[in-house]
Amino acid sequence: MELADKVALVTGAGSGIGAASALALAAAGADLVIVSRTADEIEKVAEAIEGLGRKALAVTADVADDKAMGRLMGRIKRNFGRLDFVLANAGINGVWAPVDELKPAEWDETIRINLRGTFLTVHHAVPLMREAGGSIGIVASINGTRTFTSAGASAYATTKAGQLAFGQMLALELARDRIRVNVICPGAIGTEIDDNTKKRRTAKAKVPAKFARGTVPLTGGKPGTAQQVAELVSFLASDRSSHISGTPIYIDGAQSLLV
Repeated sequence: MELADKVALVTGAGSGIGAASALALAAAGADLVIVSRTADEIEKVAEAIEGLGRKALAVTADVADDKAMGRLMGRIKRNFGRLDFVLANAGINGVWAPVDELKPAEWDETIRINLRGTFLTVHHAVPLMREAGGSIGIVASINGTRTFTSAGASAYATTKAGQLAFGQMLALELARDRIRVNVICPGAIGTEIDDNTKKRRTAKAKVPAKFARGTVPLTGGKPGTAQQVAELVSFLASDRSSHISGTPIYIDGAQSLLV
């Protein structure tokens, strides 16, 4: 129960990495504020958190909506009076298409949710965290930070590169407030996000790349799990990671080292 009496905020908590992380944090003793755009999913996660004996505040909100995120932090302050850990996890793969066919509106939507959403989450959370310090985790990807061969993923990769730069800038800026900021970069993970990826004529943007046998060396090609990422999240929320800040952490079974 190393996170007992702590309060954690997880965005994109309805499924996948977000849901697994919220449950791992609860199992370690934290009370949770969980955010998603899908009410049904997040209520189920809240029930599971309460089943672990922890408090859960489930909020349906768009992380890219400034007013909604401001209201969220007001609710956290009224309900808990503090915020110790933030996992900025909400994001989309968006549309993957050749750059000359990717529509500006499609580009804008990926940027809006992934980058603006991350910014607003942190922007509104920091005032609540300053008094006691804490930790922020930003979920990026190996795409755009270490690998660049996902055909048509220019908008997605750009947001992930931006999240890494954002996190490292904040690690310095917020160090005086004893707030650590780290960037989690998963590789292939078995979640539902790939099911929501819209791909259009990506073969046109594909660049030939030869991979070693199995695209995830550590597991013979099998993707990692959301639970494995959740274990890393729990570590970053705890005092065990008290001297780690500004660090991109690749959790990919060595996948991103192949090319």
